[in-house]
Amino acid sequence: MHTIRVLLADDHGLFRKGVAAVLADQPDLEVVGEASDGLQAVAKARETNPHVVLMDIAMPGMDGLEATRRITAELPQVKILILTISEGEQNLFESIKIGAQGYLLKNVDPKALVETVRSIFRGGASISRTMAPKILAEFAR
Repeated sequence: MHTIRVLLADDHGLFRKGVAAVLADQPDLEVVGEASDGLQAVAKARETNPHVVLMDIAMPGMDGLEATRRITAELPQVKILILTISEGEQNLFESIKIGAQGYLLKNVDPKALVETVRSIFRGGASISRTMAPKILAEFAR
């Protein structure tokens, strides 16, 4: 079994610790670092070389979108899963344009989050069910 190395980037420490606890229960997942803003996320990605980054969008200093741009440019093998409260179409579309492999809302079920991390690691893509219609509507236009 391959261990999936995960980096958590979110400005809310309690949320990060909760996600870390959920992932720690899985024998194939390892949290290799945490960041509270985009600058730290980029630095930690360089330092830890994670397989998957769980990236919030709204963070102080450098936001998650800019951090995603920098990580995907510098470390193209690292997969980014946006994990946010933002249901805005602009953030969704921008995330996908800059290379994120997934976009989940923070109200995701813990089991679904774990399965999504595994899927993203294997090359899959994932969009929250409430966000998928927005992509389809954009393509229909």
